[in-house]
Amino acid sequence: MLGGVETVDWEAMTGNLFDDGSAGGGGGAAEWFTAHCDGGSRGNPGPSGYGAVIEDAQGRTVARLSEFVGRQTNNYAEYSGLLAVLKWALENGTKRLRVVSDSELMVKQMKGQYKVASPVLRPLWEEAKRLAGRLERFEMRHTLRGGNKEADRLANEAMDRGMGKTTSGVGGASGVSGVSNATTTIAPVPVPVKRVVLEGYVKGGVVHLLEGELPDGVFVKVIRE
Repeated sequence: MLGGVETVDWEAMTGNLFDDGSAGGGGGAAEWFTAHCDGGSRGNPGPSGYGAVIEDAQGRTVARLSEFVGRQTNNYAEYSGLLAVLKWALENGTKRLRVVSDSELMVKQMKGQYKVASPVLRPLWEEAKRLAGRLERFEMRHTLRGGNKEADRLANEAMDRGMGKTTSGVGGASGVSGVSNATTTIAPVPVPVKRVVLEGYVKGGVVHLLEGELPDGVFVKVIRE
């Protein structure tokens, strides 16, 4: 687990949460992989992104996933992270996957404890069920945000990239030896600018502010009083 997270007490399950009969043969010595995934939105809806960290059975990080998904809601970003993890697992031959998420809503929807009423989330939920059904075994659990710190950091880095902000270059935004990265940089999303009122006077055709200053290149609207 990441950052000294407490031992996971996984619920006992038989087979796959979403067994549709399409998974490969059972048994074998397939190892369990564990994925911590997180998604966020600044504004809800607003600039959104997800982050995920995938570990093998020995606790070694084998992948960090991080992507900006545009102007979406928190829940949309959470499902996007889950889908990215499931796709990675299938593409890399992983048969058994445990997913840890701090989205109680998504975890309970995936377990069938909550209905999916949102017409936006339902296609994502259906796709997640379909992909999970292709795995030999699949489990999910909820954790508090403190148990998902690195995934949360990667999600925030994705949002920063999408908004045109520079990041620390750690994790999903940079190459790590032996680690697979899935990062997508998308054109920045315009961020609403807070309206600021400054007072001043005009002399010689030039506006002189009484206090404060404006950075070069900023657009202003002058109203005569």
